[in-house]
Amino acid sequence: MATPGFLEEYAKDFATQAKGAYSVPIDTAQFTGRQFVAGEDPLQTQAINLATSGVGAYQPFLTAAQAAQQQAAGTIGGLSALTGPQAYQPFMSPYQQQVIDTTLAEYDRSRTGDRQAIQDAAVASGNFGGGREGAMLGEYDARTLADRSALQAQMLQSGFGQAQQAADRAFTQGGQLAAAQSGLGAAQMGLSNFQRAGLGADVGALGQLGSLRQGQAQSLLTADQQAAQTAAYEPYGRLSAYGQGLTGLSGGVSAQPYAQPTPVSPMSQAIGTALGVGGLYGKIFGFPGDKA
Repeated sequence: MATPGFLEEYAKDFATQAKGAYSVPIDTAQFTGRQFVAGEDPLQTQAINLATSGVGAYQPFLTAAQAAQQQAAGTIGGLSALTGPQAYQPFMSPYQQQVIDTTLAEYDRSRTGDRQAIQDAAVASGNFGGGREGAMLGEYDARTLADRSALQAQMLQSGFGQAQQAADRAFTQGGQLAAAQSGLGAAQMGLSNFQRAGLGADVGALGQLGSLRQGQAQSLLTADQQAAQTAAYEPYGRLSAYGQGLTGLSGGVSAQPYAQPTPVSPMSQAIGTALGVGGLYGKIFGFPGDKA
C-alpha cells in the first residue's frame, strides 16, 4: 500500500529514528548483573557466625550432666553395702572390744574382793571349808557369772545399736546425696537444653530480621534495575506507538503494539524473600514457633 503524500515526511522521520534506535545495541549491563542482587545483611552474617560458634556449645553441660548421673549411680550402688544383717559391721567401734575387756576386768576385780570377804567371814565364824561357806560361794559365783554375762551383753547390744544407727544414717545420707547428684544432672541437662533453645532463638531472630532488611535492599535494587531497563527500552515503545499511528492514518492494519514485560512489585518481592529466607533460618536454627 502506498504511503499517502501527507505522511511521507513522517514516514521518513520514523524510518530515520527506527534505524538509529535499532542500529545501536542495547547495553544490557545497565540493568542486569550482580550489582542488582542484594548482599548478605549484617544481621544475617551475625546469625550465621553465632550459629557456627554455638555448634556444640551445649556439650560441657551434657558432659557435666552425664558425670553427675554416673556419680548418682555409683552412690546408689554403694548403698547396697548398707543393707542386710551385716550392714552395721563397718560402723562398729574398733575400740569396743578393748572397752568391754577393760570393763569386765574391772568388774572381775570388784567381785573378787567381795568373794574374799565371804571367805574371811567363814574363817572368823569357824565355818571355813564347811558346807555353808561352799553354798555361799557357789551362789556368789553364779550371780557373778550371770551379772558378768549381762554386763557383757549390754555393752555388745549398745555397740550394735550405735553401729546400726550409724549405718541407717549413712544409708539415708547416701540416698540424699544420690538424689542431689541426680538433681544436679537434671539441672545440667536443663541448662544444655536452655542454651540450645536460647541460641536457636537468637539465631532465628537475627536471621529473620536480616532477611527482612535484605529484602528491603533488594526491592530498591530491583526498582533501580526496572528503571534502567525501562529507560533502555523506552525508544522502542515510543517508536512502536509512532508507527502504530502512521499505520492507522495510512489505512493499514496496525500490528500488535510493543509492550514491556510487566515488572514485579519490588516491595512484594522483598517481602516474599524476607519471609522465605527468614523462615528457613527459623527451621534450621530452631526459632520458637517455626514448625517443619
